[in-house]
Amino acid sequence: MKLKPLLITPNCSIKKAISVIDKGSAQVALIIDSSRKLLGIATDGDIRRGIINNLSLDCNVTSIMTKKPITLNVGFSHNQALELMSNNTIHHIPIVDSVGEVVDLVVLDQLLKKTTFETPIVIMAGGKGERLGSLTKDCPKPMLEINGTPMLEVILQRCIQSGFRNFFFSVNYLKEKIINYFGTGDKWGVNISYLEEREPLGTCGSLRLLPSDIAEDIIVMNGDVLTDLEVDRLFNYHNKSNALMTICTRLHRVRIPFAVLGAVNSKLDNFVEKPIYDFQVNAGVYVLNTSLIKRVPKTYFDMTDLIEDLLDSNQEIGVFPIHENWKDIGNPIDFKEAVDSFIS
Repeated sequence: MKLKPLLITPNCSIKKAISVIDKGSAQVALIIDSSRKLLGIATDGDIRRGIINNLSLDCNVTSIMTKKPITLNVGFSHNQALELMSNNTIHHIPIVDSVGEVVDLVVLDQLLKKTTFETPIVIMAGGKGERLGSLTKDCPKPMLEINGTPMLEVILQRCIQSGFRNFFFSVNYLKEKIINYFGTGDKWGVNISYLEEREPLGTCGSLRLLPSDIAEDIIVMNGDVLTDLEVDRLFNYHNKSNALMTICTRLHRVRIPFAVLGAVNSKLDNFVEKPIYDFQVNAGVYVLNTSLIKRVPKTYFDMTDLIEDLLDSNQEIGVFPIHENWKDIGNPIDFKEAVDSFIS
């Protein structure tokens, strides 16, 4: 494996580590000193935990890296690497020489064939996309083309790359155009079925149209959200938790264009010039235990309604931050930005 693109120095920011992780197929950054000795590693999971703990992306990568990663010496065996990965639930092992300099990286995906998941993915593709104006007058929003490929096909291809093979498309507005294009999924070597809404059912209501014999947890995605997220990572994360539901989040930064004042008893207490606030927002991708489908009424129901129901009953909901490329297509400006930034 080519190591150079994965190597960063300890004074680099978390933002730089994210760039290295996102661009590399290994999904890891190796932190080295000036002699190329391994100081630590930063993985996809380290990044997400840092985000959950409200660390700024400008923080030093050493604040989130694993400082004493498991390593192997030159001359390791295939079985030795597999055993270490299995026993420690890791996907990467740096290879170091006798003086601790990193010389290679072994990745689990190179040792094992990509896993195929039977878990169904439900893609909500029934909305009208009214905020997109004339763009959706004769075209359902998920069929808008991103560099020549319908947005829904881009989402489908991303999921297929992660090993998923069974899909349900929830459709309503101009549904024939979606059904005629995708058919049963034979063209992509997958299974596609349709949840046909007679009337709009919101971002969650159509889950009641799923077959009653689904035993697997399900993944639900909005059909107007584009992301480079590897869905298998989300699903594996959910499976290791006790949560009935896992919600993907996205960091949203808000800059206040004015000075913000704080006052106590009519006297100025503090003063911050044009502050920036970071929030974790709903990214429109979820994993749900199938038991939750019973909580969905046979009427219009949004995913936010289900989330509030779970919170009211003190049920555990997991959070999975997305740091990869992500875009919600809500208006013509969003659509143009997606066309410019996503490669289908």
